Amino acid sequence: MHESNPTMAQRVAQAASDAQYQRSGVVPQLATAVLCDDTLVVTLRGTLSRAEKALAEQSPPCAAQVQEYHRQLFADASESLWQELRRITGAEVREASSQVETTTGTMIQVFLLAEGIPAEIWNR
Repeated sequence: MHESNPTMAQRVAQAASDAQYQRSGVVPQLATAVLCDDTLVVTLRGTLSRAEKALAEQSPPCAAQVQEYHRQLFADASESLWQELRRITGAEVREASSQVETTTGTMIQVFLLAEGIPAEIWNR
């Protein structure tokens, strides 16, 4: 992020990207965040290491292992990301889930917030 005054969406995307790097050691190639009412969706592209991609390509059970590994990483390290999202948005995270597509390395993270965030606040 090179803007001097990033939007809330950009700050959330950067926080999710930073958290993914801290969890896995892989810097996502692209991070975006969108909000609809109280549902926050973060998309991280390029989240798998070369070794994870190679393992996932071996067989469906191997791909499932990579997916489960990333679900566990997300679940085990989610508290610090939830705190950062609360700091950025002002809303508590009620629940969250994550899924990684092993063929593309794209991860989708979904957060249910305790309250919606008005669009005018989200976009500034």
